[in-house]
Amino acid sequence: MSGRAIISCFSHPSTSCSIPLSRRTHFAHAPPPSPFLLSQRSRLLFAGGRGGGKVWANVKSEKNLSESPKYEDVVLQKARGEDDMEEEGKWWQVFPKRWVIVVLCFSAFLLCNMDRVNMSIAILPMSAEYKWSPSTVGLVQSSFFWGYLLTQIAGGIWADTVGGKQVLGFGVIWWSVATVLTPIAAKLGLPFLLVARAFMGIGEGVAMPAMNNILSKWVPVSERSRSLALVYSGMYLGSVTGLAFSPFLIHQFGWPSVFYSFGSLGTVWFSVWLSKAHSSPLEDPDLRPEEKKLITTSCLSKEPVKTIPWRLILSKAPVWALIVSHFCHNWGTFILLTWMPTYYNQVLKFNLTESGLFCVLPWLIMALSANVGGWIADTLVSKGVSVTRVRK
Repeated sequence: MSGRAIISCFSHPSTSCSIPLSRRTHFAHAPPPSPFLLSQRSRLLFAGGRGGGKVWANVKSEKNLSESPKYEDVVLQKARGEDDMEEEGKWWQVFPKRWVIVVLCFSAFLLCNMDRVNMSIAILPMSAEYKWSPSTVGLVQSSFFWGYLLTQIAGGIWADTVGGKQVLGFGVIWWSVATVLTPIAAKLGLPFLLVARAFMGIGEGVAMPAMNNILSKWVPVSERSRSLALVYSGMYLGSVTGLAFSPFLIHQFGWPSVFYSFGSLGTVWFSVWLSKAHSSPLEDPDLRPEEKKLITTSCLSKEPVKTIPWRLILSKAPVWALIVSHFCHNWGTFILLTWMPTYYNQVLKFNLTESGLFCVLPWLIMALSANVGGWIADTLVSKGVSVTRVRK
């Protein structure tokens, strides 16, 4: 039930307002309502001229008033909601930690190919400055792979022993320092340059096995294709970035600036890596329990192998199929990566900038197709297609 009250108000401040209502006690004892509650509980009609007037108010009975939301309840509900939002945290705080690891690996491989491909552009002004023959240029280009070959298998064994975080961090710092030292070594002489490039290969050689070690522990099987595709696309985008920006830096600041600027980025990455990464989810104290459960139930943990059964491994046909396919893939990839700018410049007579820009296109397409292929592969796995068939 609701009652109608007539409140007569006068302009003189000393004049009191008369409320001819039996329910006047509600106004005397109730706390002042908020505008929200007032708009919900009453409907006010104003009438009158200057200096005074009447307010017609529909006031709920005590029974109906008790059924309305109380001011204190509304405040408590709002505060409780704010507490829940604070517990949930910001989006970057609830972002899956496994994908933080993937993004950091992506950025590491971005730097990896930026530092690797800069020599493909810088070799053009360097060979002109030092009067190198084509055979010497080939020697400089190949010296990187001397060290790269040495640490491929050793990097995997090391990652299994001490953890992928330490190995990948070491690799990035090692090749970054070698990149920065490259111009100094070139000025000292060709043998010093060859050693610096081989040292750079040693650092980059451990990156791939260390990354595979980390992702095998952090990424569930259902997300593994897209995560690996994203990391590998970092290599391709690193080639795009290096080939696109190296000509500009060389024109503006000289060829040594390419090695100084690209190499220094590794220290920035390393500082973030130390604070955010862990070799496995079991070592991360800040990992949310639900994500840890998802990862540990999907990624099967195995006892570390004490002795590697090389004879058994090399006797398996699938292993040789992977070796042959990887050999064929890398044959074309590294020839394009190493010699394409030289071919454009010396055979097709493109200038330095044009050579870099034309070299960008294959790597850009590879970055896009790798991510599309990764998502397709994970979709097929989620629909029940066997992992072996999808990988083939």
